[in-house]
Amino acid sequence: MSQKWLAPMVIVAAFSGWLLAFALPDVGWLQATTLLMQTTFLAALKMIVAPLIFFSLLSGVMQLRAAGSLGRLGGLTLGYYTATSALAVVLGLIIVFFIHPWTDYPPLTSVPPTDAVLIDTKDAGFVGTLANLLSSMFTNPFGALAEMNILGILTTALLLGVAATLVLPENSSVPRLVDDITQIIYTIAGWVITTLPLGLFAIAFQLTGKVDINTLISLGHFAFVVICATLFHGLIVLPAIAWAVGGVRPGTLMPRIIKPMLTAFVTSSSAATLPVSMQTLHEELAVSKAKAAFILPLGATVNMDGTALFEAIAVIFLAYMFGIPLDAFSIVVIFLVTMLASAGAPGIPSGSMAGLQTVLLAVGIPLEAIGLVLLIERPLDTIRTAINVEGDIIGGLVVERWT
Repeated sequence: MSQKWLAPMVIVAAFSGWLLAFALPDVGWLQATTLLMQTTFLAALKMIVAPLIFFSLLSGVMQLRAAGSLGRLGGLTLGYYTATSALAVVLGLIIVFFIHPWTDYPPLTSVPPTDAVLIDTKDAGFVGTLANLLSSMFTNPFGALAEMNILGILTTALLLGVAATLVLPENSSVPRLVDDITQIIYTIAGWVITTLPLGLFAIAFQLTGKVDINTLISLGHFAFVVICATLFHGLIVLPAIAWAVGGVRPGTLMPRIIKPMLTAFVTSSSAATLPVSMQTLHEELAVSKAKAAFILPLGATVNMDGTALFEAIAVIFLAYMFGIPLDAFSIVVIFLVTMLASAGAPGIPSGSMAGLQTVLLAVGIPLEAIGLVLLIERPLDTIRTAINVEGDIIGGLVVERWT
């Protein structure tokens, strides 16, 4: 299925499911059929998510072996991307901690409102939180895969990837093999994604009894918070970094990068925007072609500021809507998993949905929660993709100045 048809089909499927559920709420065979469709779709997602996470991160880390040989350039590039992604996640969590207007309305479950959004300080304290975190990270890798321990899967893939970069010779065929397996898993994931309209139709049908006007208003509030937070990061935080660290004033920067940002906004694909970004970075901002050729493709893979910010806010929103309490440990997990999941998000339209389901599973939120976000995800995706590309270009400025 072409990506340009996927988003409208998802929207049509969701509204069709709701309309049909309102028109025929008590038809037994229809209830049973949609329940089967929903169960099959969510089972397929859960089937693919563990190997997708593991091999995506493992392949990405192993491909960074070239960065180590580039010394200062590779270190600065990875350092900048890690720092800005962490900053985006922290910004999203801070904003959603203080601004969460959807808690004025009841969630989809009977859980008391507001409790699920705030951090519970009545936990085991810092030491207990750290112990829980470490025990989840360093565990039997096969057990982590079987139990869907997302932190354990991510940690194992990261450690294996780093060890491989240190041990394997330059001509080793292992990275190619891992990359081939990753592409196979991406293909299977693509097959699952093509069934998204049917799955969302079934999810919408099953959710109809729970969704009312208050839920839609809450969804609108969520979209408003995401848009404001993303624009703040893109129009204030990133230009400030470009000025303070990259030496380029916002008034000079923004007019020169408007072309790749508009391209990213229209295509919703940081990968498709790469040629425009590389041309802009070299011709408009005087970064060498060699550095641009290294920095931007790497950024399109691992630097997703807008995606990281969106996922952090979305998880807090969905936790409230589905009555999942969050404590300090959960917030730490959200931060770590969002950082890694956003780095592995494909540079394609709605590519962040794979990362979002990773974070949802990590804190115990049901996967059907994605159906709620998908209704408004497409317009939000255009904005955050533009911010992703902006972050990549500013990374080029920073690295150029300091190398």
